[in-house]
Amino acid sequence: MFKNYFKIAFRNLVRTKTFSFINITGLVMGMSCCMLICLWIYNEVTFDKFHQNRATIYQAYNRTTLDGKLFCWNATPKPLAAALKQDYPGIANTCRTSYTTFVTVAGEKKISSKGMFVDTTFLNMFTFPLLKGNINTLLSDPYVMVVTEKMAKKMFGTTDVIDKMIGIDGQNFKITGVLKDLPINSTFDFEYLLSWFYLKAKGYDGQYWGDNSIYTFVQLAPNVAEATMDARIKDVTRKHSNGEMPIDVFLHPMSEWHLYSKFEDGKIAGGRIEIVRMFGFIAIFILLIACINFMNLSTARSEKRAKEVGIRKVVGAMKKSLISQFLIESILLTTIAGILSIILVFIILPAFNHLINQELTLPYNSILFWTVLVAFILFTGMLAGSYPAFFLSSFNPAGIFRGSFKKLKGAVSPRKVLVVLQFCISIILIISTVIVIRQLDYARNRNAGFTGDLVMYHSLNAELWKNRDVVRNELIAAGLASSVTATNAKLTQQYSSTWGIFWRGKPEKDNTIFERKAEDGGLVKTAGLKLIQGRDIDLVNFPSDSSAVLLNETALKIMGFKNPIGEIVKDNDREYHVIGVFGDIIFDSPYENAAPVLLTGPKFTELGILNIKLAPAADVVKQVQQIEKIYAKYCPSYPFEYHFVNEDHAKKFEDMQRTARLTTLFAILTIFISCLGLFGLASYIAEGRIKEIGIRKILGASTAKIIKLLTKDFIVLVVIAFIIAGPIAWYAMHQWLQGYAYRIGIDWWIFAGAGVLVIMISMITTGYHAYKATLTNPVKSLKAE
Repeated sequence: MFKNYFKIAFRNLVRTKTFSFINITGLVMGMSCCMLICLWIYNEVTFDKFHQNRATIYQAYNRTTLDGKLFCWNATPKPLAAALKQDYPGIANTCRTSYTTFVTVAGEKKISSKGMFVDTTFLNMFTFPLLKGNINTLLSDPYVMVVTEKMAKKMFGTTDVIDKMIGIDGQNFKITGVLKDLPINSTFDFEYLLSWFYLKAKGYDGQYWGDNSIYTFVQLAPNVAEATMDARIKDVTRKHSNGEMPIDVFLHPMSEWHLYSKFEDGKIAGGRIEIVRMFGFIAIFILLIACINFMNLSTARSEKRAKEVGIRKVVGAMKKSLISQFLIESILLTTIAGILSIILVFIILPAFNHLINQELTLPYNSILFWTVLVAFILFTGMLAGSYPAFFLSSFNPAGIFRGSFKKLKGAVSPRKVLVVLQFCISIILIISTVIVIRQLDYARNRNAGFTGDLVMYHSLNAELWKNRDVVRNELIAAGLASSVTATNAKLTQQYSSTWGIFWRGKPEKDNTIFERKAEDGGLVKTAGLKLIQGRDIDLVNFPSDSSAVLLNETALKIMGFKNPIGEIVKDNDREYHVIGVFGDIIFDSPYENAAPVLLTGPKFTELGILNIKLAPAADVVKQVQQIEKIYAKYCPSYPFEYHFVNEDHAKKFEDMQRTARLTTLFAILTIFISCLGLFGLASYIAEGRIKEIGIRKILGASTAKIIKLLTKDFIVLVVIAFIIAGPIAWYAMHQWLQGYAYRIGIDWWIFAGAGVLVIMISMITTGYHAYKATLTNPVKSLKAE
């Protein structure tokens, strides 16, 4: 029986080539897009799931009340880990981490690599498989390190590197272990691990509870509840700071690190899960549109299949067997589409990875993958074929042979509802895409408060720090730079913040968070800051400027100074005198309001970045090459690894750019798939009304009137879809924009433009068949069958 079903199904597919091509093409595109999105979603939701202890691992967070709201952050004091382990039963282990970037040296090879300082407990808590070495003694000495496979091959060309030496920070480190390369869905990102004992030996293991500069991780003992431990450790910072730090400590579970990292008023308010959900809905919508195409085209062909159904029912076929027949046809078609989709995904996956900046792969060796794929194909086949199967099998044989069988010509028919649903989804995606792109452009075109196109920077390694004044003078003397300034961090990086700022007249309950940046003079000129009052820091002419401070406009408004020059500002126990005011600068997120900023002298801060304002030149490449020669003369032990400030600023938009590109791509594909179905549907309808068109032409109807007759029903459906989709799109995007303090408004023309675009596309799609039908000779169309 099933063999016969498949034989009939195959013959039907071959006989109706146009129908099969349109349906298979639509399904291939819909299934391919769905597969790609599902691969990305799977990667996102499986972050950190390879850790064996993931159910009991947490990250310590701080929470305090600022400006009437609960504010959360994950940077913690260095002594927190030891205090938690020592004083709170139920905590099985703790670990501290701090990211770093060093130039690693092995022989003639000098490479800047990402590393982490970690406690010895790190590799016991987290599951990073050890290929070589003894896990119990890996990081027990200040001058040892553990490298990944990738790092070992990069430095030595082999993984056989135990006991080999790598130079870091002017010190040789012995390799005691090699780790398997990190999975792509890991929160941690490092190429080597250094022992926390090294920081202790260098004097960087301070015990001040107000210095939130590292990350603390906690592993709970079995059967210890998160809520119970949160209640116990809540006051740990208050106790150890004698109440000076009004901070609550709580635990954030590993299962939520990647997707739920956004906090509002002290509670989880989302994060990447919002993007995952959005693309999950897009995947469902695209697959649904492809299935709707199949449904509509199948029901449109009902007249051609009616006699087949009637004859089979007359000779004894049961409704159940007819449903099985039509479902098998659908599953056969989706199986062909599924095979083609796998091939297509394999071909375009590298381009898709480039678009999303990830390294997704098809898990061919996974039984689960093939099981899910088969289930996906069967589900799609059943979904696409369900309505046509029940519709076609419900025909009455008597009505069929009298020519009065069921047709979908009601004012509201399932086919019309499906077409409306298709275009609702398309219009929502178009509107959403336009708003995402406009929000991106709005933030990208925002005045950042600095000019970064000709500002390059380099980390201040030991040799550059020692020779920075010589390098600065030589660059300016050679006409390669117009200004050079050292800062404690990148211009585009939020590096240090505090609410411990005091000034004359400060309200008693004011807990405003201030951003801090330090320089050694000339940053206003180097970075192109807008100086509003006073002057910049100048250590040559004003040595006392080492403890001077400039306020940005937002900081000045908060402090309320009418004449800020000469005022005293205290940063906890550090005292600064105000010498100037500069325009607001966007150090961190371009989507947030400008933060209050203190730009201080270098007295209390270690500087780590050398910023170089290039002199105008016709050939910037040649200019950089000349700068490299000067650098090599004074820093022969380190590679020349420069970056441009404007490139760093552009990276802040990469996530939203990827989102905009993906939504644009999927919106275009959604419209294409919808129009593909509309194209086939219009073809069948025009074919079914060919005699009516012939009669109308004989009676004098013009081509324009006939085209209007055949297209108006579709245009009405698109207009209905727009009326439904508009409010839905507005609400969805309004909610999305609330996540950005610096955001656009939603303009009416976006909706009008989307509606006009979809109407025009549908008119072109359906108008083609209508026009083609008018070209048919009436004599030919009116011939008896």
